[in-house]
Amino acid sequence: MTDWSIADHTFMSRAIQIAWQGLYTTGPNPRVGCVLVKDGQPVAEGYHRKAGEGHAEVNALRSAGEQAQGCTAYVTLEPCSHFGKTPPCADALIAAGVAEVVVGMVDPNPRVSGNGIAKLQQAGISVRVGLMESQCRALNPGFIQRMATKMPFVRLKMAASLDGRTAMASGESQWITGPLARQDVQRLRARSSAVISGVSSVISDDASLNIRAAELGLDNAAEVAERQPLRVVLDSNGRMPEQAKMFGLPGRTLIVSCVDAPAFIADIDSAEWLILPGEQGRIDLHQLLQELARRECNEVLVEAGATLAGAFIEAGLMDELVLYQAMKLLGSSALPMFQLPLDKMSQQKKLTLVDSRMLGNDLRLTLVPGLER
Repeated sequence: MTDWSIADHTFMSRAIQIAWQGLYTTGPNPRVGCVLVKDGQPVAEGYHRKAGEGHAEVNALRSAGEQAQGCTAYVTLEPCSHFGKTPPCADALIAAGVAEVVVGMVDPNPRVSGNGIAKLQQAGISVRVGLMESQCRALNPGFIQRMATKMPFVRLKMAASLDGRTAMASGESQWITGPLARQDVQRLRARSSAVISGVSSVISDDASLNIRAAELGLDNAAEVAERQPLRVVLDSNGRMPEQAKMFGLPGRTLIVSCVDAPAFIADIDSAEWLILPGEQGRIDLHQLLQELARRECNEVLVEAGATLAGAFIEAGLMDELVLYQAMKLLGSSALPMFQLPLDKMSQQKKLTLVDSRMLGNDLRLTLVPGLER
């Protein structure tokens, strides 16, 4: 077992901190940070900002120049060992003459896993692995899950009143939560590769399912909004309206159905129709997520009504629930959060609270399936 020093933790903490700067822009690549240290002092740092551009290690080495020789590199994810859109980071570290590499976690990508570490060691570089691994893993839940299971990380977002209602019986729902909660939802969309909703939301609200730069509240909002998530509309029976607002917005729309596409879809360059029939006339959600993973979607955000939200939970496909709870009561006639066919206490769905915070006058709860042991 490696004996990590206070200095080790300090420099890896900084690498993790700067890796988060790529939260909204790195997809489909993982978020990675790197800090170069010599004689106990940081020399340079870098993070992976955008797919196709320099990785964290390369950016740090470029900043360090000749000072990189003899450094210890603290990197949140194992340096890559293969040629992709950029050359291998392991080769760059070797060429720069670093003396040691401290790795937060092994890369789950089968093309890399262990190979980058082995290449460094074969070049005579000391490698230590596993420092602050849980914090490093938290940077990339979607990338890790996609590499390990060929499925994306599914985050289900709901907004409800204190009595668990999402809209009035008429469908009126604007607005249950306040502006800070709605800004937070925009940021959830921005970190997601795809946003999934049902066609009913498109019909009733003409939902956009897009990132709106003005609502992000970020310094780099314009850059973040350039990378619109894939809009995924589940439309079992082919009810998608031809005049849907999202067809005129930047980005692409994928309509998933059990029936053939209407003729107008062929005339919309930004739209694609995918048939994925499941049981009882429903879309096969498992196949849908596999398809999104194949398209390099790491994190997927589900923004849906009670029926679709319940279907993801019932199928065991929800990895995280983000619930925005307004300090309001909508009454017993209003619409519930989930449609779940539960009749007995033994069928209850158990969740563990992992984070809670106030956003204005709204409470945001982050929960994961199952109870802590």
